[in-house]
Amino acid sequence: MKIDSIKNGIVIDHIEAGLGMQLYKLLGLDDLDCSVAIIKNASSRKLGKKDIIKIDSDIPVSFDVIGFIDPGATVNIIKDGRLAEKLSIPMPERLINVVKCKNPRCITSTEQDIDHIFKLASQSQKLYRCIYCDAKL
Repeated sequence: MKIDSIKNGIVIDHIEAGLGMQLYKLLGLDDLDCSVAIIKNASSRKLGKKDIIKIDSDIPVSFDVIGFIDPGATVNIIKDGRLAEKLSIPMPERLINVVKCKNPRCITSTEQDIDHIFKLASQSQKLYRCIYCDAKL
């Protein structure tokens, strides 16, 4: 299989195997009008297997979404065919409008104009809680 290198864009690397499609959907990459490659279950010395997403365009991506789905992922910024910057993405302290609260009694279920906000409750457990109703995510 041959996946061409990109000239200017973003490579999201070291994604835990199986999480690439979830990241693709939450980042809204299906709405882009540029080439996007998803490589699933690629060999990795560090992880055994990993997913990779290559975006052939210099677009803004939400680091909060990446850190929420897989805080071990890295983001490589490519400019003129070369690695310009490599970023490790930590878990965000707050998630705003990334996911919705599933608690039917939460105010976000009845009020349409309220942001869905979750705070990081436990980094070791990757646990977030709704700031309105304290429901687990």
